[in-house]
Amino acid sequence: MLVIKYMSYLYQLECQIFRKINHHLNRRYLIHYFHTITHLGGATFTIAASVLLLFLSTGLVKLTALASVLSLIISHIPVAIVKKIFPRKRPYLVLDEIHVTENPLQDHSFPSGHTTAIFAILIPFILFIPLNSISLFMVFIGVSVALSRIVLGLHYPSDVLVGCLLGTFSGYFSYYLVMNLPLLTLKELLGIAI
Repeated sequence: MLVIKYMSYLYQLECQIFRKINHHLNRRYLIHYFHTITHLGGATFTIAASVLLLFLSTGLVKLTALASVLSLIISHIPVAIVKKIFPRKRPYLVLDEIHVTENPLQDHSFPSGHTTAIFAILIPFILFIPLNSISLFMVFIGVSVALSRIVLGLHYPSDVLVGCLLGTFSGYFSYYLVMNLPLLTLKELLGIAI
């Protein structure tokens, strides 16, 4: 009984946080930004950007793109599994009086695939090319995509938090995998001089 009460309390708290973000950041001057930035976490952009960089770049950028592609693949295995295990409805289907985007997604909410994807492709770049201003900009983009999912009424805060964690973990894991490939394998795989 105590567990149910605690879970109910956490859900109510999350709904309050969701409503604050959904209402306070849903301003005329911000909404266009959130409608645009959210697509950077979509499958079309994340797959295309990662694969194009893999084939069109050289050296360290190519190595980083390889880690991003691996990270994207790795990250979406748990996303697909968790969405099946926890078929959580999206906030706009459950809550009243919220702002929601046009043509909202109908699939399950938990975890956020867009947030997972953007962090999955950005984390390898932050790890391989740790230039402070670029890294900060990439974190800003990732957080913007995560916030956009709440502002547009598509995800709860825990959806984007777990998506962020999954994407970050897979980014670190793919970085570790790529960094631990034998040098000869990397040269053959990427066709680069290391």
